Amino acid sequence: MAGTLARKAVDHLKSKEFRDYLMRCERRHFWGPVANWGLPIAAISDMKKSPEIISGRMTFALTCYSLLFMRFAYKVQPRNWLLFACHITNETAQLIQGGRLIKYKYVGSAPPFKVGE
Repeated sequence: MAGTLARKAVDHLKSKEFRDYLMRCERRHFWGPVANWGLPIAAISDMKKSPEIISGRMTFALTCYSLLFMRFAYKVQPRNWLLFACHITNETAQLIQGGRLIKYKYVGSAPPFKVGE
């Protein structure tokens, strides 16, 4: 299934329709989202590291930022699907990082609860 999905994505990237889309869009509609992919790539690569390094404030800020810009990418005309995909990826990665932080700080390190204390 993943192979089929990857093949469809590659076929779409090679299509004339996609090339026409890139030519139709202004440069800011392409290079901004391309440069913005550094955020989700960094978050995804941090998933392999220890949860000790996760900053709760930064994770919350990036979650709000991506949520806001997903809405912007959808509302702007013409819709900027590349920016939308970037921010939905970052939103997902930040939510996973936030879950890892909560599990590490509040679930994993707490001593077991004893009845009567």
